[in-house]
Amino acid sequence: MTDMVRKQIYISRRQQELLKTLSKERGISEAEIIRQAIDRESANAMPKTDLGRREAWEKTYQFMLSLRDRAEQFSEPYPWNREEIYEQRLSRFDHPPGDV
Repeated sequence: MTDMVRKQIYISRRQQELLKTLSKERGISEAEIIRQAIDRESANAMPKTDLGRREAWEKTYQFMLSLRDRAEQFSEPYPWNREEIYEQRLSRFDHPPGDV
């Protein structure tokens, strides 16, 4: 058994009756029902995003929207061939093409 910590909590009468009913129906202790509820709640909790991440997401989203709005500019495929691309790449260096 894992280390347990004793907690004293207040619940409403309605919650107390529900807890007793669930305990009897499931054949487990009231404490176990509470532990399971805490585990379920923490598993479903959404992580909090810090402001920086939110701002980064907003910028990314706005960029995607701008690409969508400019989509008609890119209706034609980009014409290229392997030799031209290779020449462009080599031209970035100080030596002429073929002098590798």
